[in-house]
Amino acid sequence: MVEPAEIRRLILLRHGVTGWNADGRYQGQTDIELAETGHQQAKAAARALGTTFTVTGLVSSDLMRARQTAAYVAGETGLEAAYDPRLREVCAGEAEGMNRAQILERFGEMPASWEPYGGESWPTVAARFSAALNDVADTVAPGETVVVVAHGGAIRQGLAAFLGWDPSVVTTLAPLSNCSWIELVARESAPGLIPAAPWRLATYGMGAPIS
Repeated sequence: MVEPAEIRRLILLRHGVTGWNADGRYQGQTDIELAETGHQQAKAAARALGTTFTVTGLVSSDLMRARQTAAYVAGETGLEAAYDPRLREVCAGEAEGMNRAQILERFGEMPASWEPYGGESWPTVAARFSAALNDVADTVAPGETVVVVAHGGAIRQGLAAFLGWDPSVVTTLAPLSNCSWIELVARESAPGLIPAAPWRLATYGMGAPIS
């Protein structure tokens, strides 16, 4: 059997928990720092990723909670993070800082889009996030692994767009826990074999316990 070429790998890592996460408040693009538990989660995730993979690149959302999480990966791997605002969470406009009950009271429903309330639509988020991910993917050589640190909602929407899924598939994906990650792999097919999809979902929702 002919072995495939070396794997290229992307790891999509959600940031650690914040105080607003713990309170069930919608953060969107409000620049919230990690809670103490979030720092512990980020440290554990960075250690696990550094042990499991040979990480060769690190890209992060420029929001503080993602930057702080990426700093632990940088410390574990010796890499310097690059920052891309296209990896930000969805802007929830007027709803940022509210919990679910407050949103229902204010708007009468959970909006399908935050655009009417000064925020973004999910298709907009999917387009910008997947564009950023495509740019990162183009830099990953065989045998390399790049970690992308971002946000739960944006990761799921961007993942679906990046892999060419119908947007409705997003509703079948479980929410990512803080500091859990997704592994995407790509490999070149050997001559004579059926071509593989460029990028495929390998694992979803992996994480590391706080020690």
